[in-house]
Amino acid sequence: MLSLCVHAFGLHQYVPPQSPHRKHKVHLRRSRWNPVFRPSRDSLLRQNAEIDRLELPRIQNQAELDRLVASGDLVSLPEGETLRIDPRLDPDRRYCRPWTRDFLQDLSGAYFNEFHDQIQVNSAVRTVQVQKKLRRHNRNAAPEKGETASSHLAGITIDIQRRGMTREQIAWMQAYMMPLRDQGLIEPEEERRQWVFHVAVSGSYADWRESRALAGAQAGRQLADGPQPEAVAANSTEQ
Repeated sequence: MLSLCVHAFGLHQYVPPQSPHRKHKVHLRRSRWNPVFRPSRDSLLRQNAEIDRLELPRIQNQAELDRLVASGDLVSLPEGETLRIDPRLDPDRRYCRPWTRDFLQDLSGAYFNEFHDQIQVNSAVRTVQVQKKLRRHNRNAAPEKGETASSHLAGITIDIQRRGMTREQIAWMQAYMMPLRDQGLIEPEEERRQWVFHVAVSGSYADWRESRALAGAQAGRQLADGPQPEAVAANSTEQ
């Protein structure tokens, strides 16, 4: 009898009913981090090599930053219809190099035309003092000195918020920056913890931008002037 009861108990164990809330519980998965522009030591070395090529100083303190702003070596971020600034960013650090500003204007304008939305800048120029403080609570931040120092210290770099962008918008940003990266005009990284596009802009961007503008203006003049006489004569002969 005892043996039969034991077997019966094994066959008919009590299973508590599931909570009605448990049936509908949704397990959220974090999206896989698979960046096109993966951060690396080599990327930091390239950013610092460009700073050295341009012979730019790593800005030590607020006094140095103020002098660079007064001289026009640093300019205000192009805040407006196509670009906003994180309100938490200190007004004293809403500056960058002129060619970095050019890049932001071009990028934000193209992004606005595509999505009718703004991009947001979360960070721009920093001083060595600011970087030291940042390192105290963010060990992933680049150092304030050495061959892998943060390129924010020279004012060539901005952080563009990636959080809140759709997959389509992120893919568009990656596609926009890829040819510029391949030409050595920018050095982008997709940071994981801060969830931003960290973009260092080469001083060559200004020359590249000007050459494109001249080429566009020349093409526009040719269209406005109509076909050249040689072309008209050739067409007449063929007819």
